[in-house]
Amino acid sequence: MAAHNALGKAGEDAATMYLEQNGYTIRDRNWRKNHLELDIVATKEEKLIIVEVKTRSNTDYIEPQDAVNWQKIRHIVVAADAYIKHFCIDAPVRFDIITAIGEPGSFRIEHIIDAFYPPMF
Repeated sequence: MAAHNALGKAGEDAATMYLEQNGYTIRDRNWRKNHLELDIVATKEEKLIIVEVKTRSNTDYIEPQDAVNWQKIRHIVVAADAYIKHFCIDAPVRFDIITAIGEPGSFRIEHIIDAFYPPMF
């Protein structure tokens, strides 16, 4: 596994642990349908939470959450719509970003709740 893939997986593991420790129930990780993917799908207080995880070893060049541009948002929203239809979910949906900065075992986690709202397209 390439180093950046290992870092990303470690970041997703840390984000999952963070969510579980804060009362979220994890429904799925790395859910895929065709070319669509969601990093983490969780629930809390009867809401469906779609979580995009961004992992970086440092922030020298860009803040991790800044990598979630409008194209990425559109991709996440389309994937979330497919997930909701596939599982026939009727619940409010929230889109969060979790950033994991550092090295495996010592990540600094930031949870951005309601990081974005689904655009109209």
